[in-house]
Amino acid sequence: MELIVNLPYSHLPFPKKINMKNKTLLVLGIIAILGTVTLFSFRYAEDSKAKETYCMIMGTRMLLSNKVTITIDYGQETKIFSDTRIKDETGKVEKFNSMIDALNYMSEQGWEFVNAYPITTSNSLVYHYILKKQVKTADGK
Repeated sequence: MELIVNLPYSHLPFPKKINMKNKTLLVLGIIAILGTVTLFSFRYAEDSKAKETYCMIMGTRMLLSNKVTITIDYGQETKIFSDTRIKDETGKVEKFNSMIDALNYMSEQGWEFVNAYPITTSNSLVYHYILKKQVKTADGK
């Protein structure tokens, strides 16, 4: 009596014997795959050290002008009369042509748009833009 074993994938053209050339290719393939996995795991570890931070910019039209003044809120504690307007290097208040101009300025600083909404206060429209930024930290907190 003869036993016939029908192996799956026996119809595929795999080599019956593994010679030295095939062993070398197999080892090189495994090394390449492991190297790629290691590279991506380091990339993921670097990204996990970044923290998402949010801010809100509020724009109001200047009196008798088409320019917009932007105040910024990082969630910081502020005093009653503190000035949170965006200023240049010399301390002079930045004036923007529009909210989009301010949004482009913040984008150059690394901030990304999330949401926007207007609120009417004292017959004046105040535009609120929510922005986010990835901030890298040493300990991931």
